[in-house]
Amino acid sequence: MGRTFVEMKLFQVKPDKLEQFETIVEKMSAIQMECEGCISLKYFKRFYTIDGVELGEPPRELTKIIKCVKYYSYWEFNTKENYGKAIKLFFDKYMKELQRLLIAPFDISLGYSL
Repeated sequence: MGRTFVEMKLFQVKPDKLEQFETIVEKMSAIQMECEGCISLKYFKRFYTIDGVELGEPPRELTKIIKCVKYYSYWEFNTKENYGKAIKLFFDKYMKELQRLLIAPFDISLGYSL
């Protein structure tokens, strides 16, 4: 397979909204996967860090929430045109609902896979 078009999002979720966010992710991801040209979609919650850990040792688990919990998504498409259609659907359908759960607008990074 050649290069794919990739989007990575960072969501900074309010500590009291984690359950709501994870519920929305379940609904969103099912619809996102159905978008034309979607190759893959993954979400993950940041649970670990390597800060203060010796190289070669396993990462340490985060033990407290400071201001938010970070979630990331990785959404992969066959073309940037199909991504463009899919992101419009995403914003139209979920933007308002998501904004209520976040401490800041989500950050989006885009590019081609290597």
